Amino acid sequence: MNNVLAYLDPILFGALPYAVFLFFFLGTIFRYRAEAFTYSSLSTQFLENRSHFWGSVPLHFGVLAVLAGHIVAFLIPRQVLLWNSKPLRLYILEISALIFGILAVVGFVSAALRRYADIKVRVVTSLLDWAIYGLLILQAVSGVYVAIFHPWGSSWFAVSISPYLWSLVKFNPDITYLAAMPQAVKLHIVCFYLLIGLFPFSRLVHILVVPNPYLWRKPQVVRWHGRARWLAGEKG
Repeated sequence: MNNVLAYLDPILFGALPYAVFLFFFLGTIFRYRAEAFTYSSLSTQFLENRSHFWGSVPLHFGVLAVLAGHIVAFLIPRQVLLWNSKPLRLYILEISALIFGILAVVGFVSAALRRYADIKVRVVTSLLDWAIYGLLILQAVSGVYVAIFHPWGSSWFAVSISPYLWSLVKFNPDITYLAAMPQAVKLHIVCFYLLIGLFPFSRLVHILVVPNPYLWRKPQVVRWHGRARWLAGEKG
């Protein structure tokens, strides 16, 4: 089985990254020019309740912290390894990353359950939305799995994943850095690529155009006063 998967490595880690980023840039530009009104999260906040606050907050904090950690390890891998040279600092980094990863899982699962359980929200949820939620949950769960069963990820990310990613940036992909990586790590990377490819066609595009206030904003209630007055006048 591993031999079969190895034959896919050049496609998944050599060709797929360029394909999805091409989709990302072209799809983002096309959607913004052709359907600018939909270039948002297509928010269903007016259908939300206070309970969603407890899913939204861990989701955003978890994702932002984990994403920031990945970016730092990609940009300055040597400094990360230097930080990890002290065991206590390594433990702090690894435990913090695991906590934020768990927060992301809780947030994504909560958001998906909300969409399924609330009929008003479910009817405005597309098949693409469900696909995105599935990928996001798989991405978060696989990340937590890797953190637990393949620890010290901040170190081997800096040693192996960062050079691989830089080889993509230089248009000289070197997949040998991933040869010894566990299948769970490879799955985590492929999920990321698929999310990038679907990004322009999903609600996630709002990240590019609107600062995200959900981390601190209180739940809002929207009342359609104009509509209510019109109905009252019609009945009278």
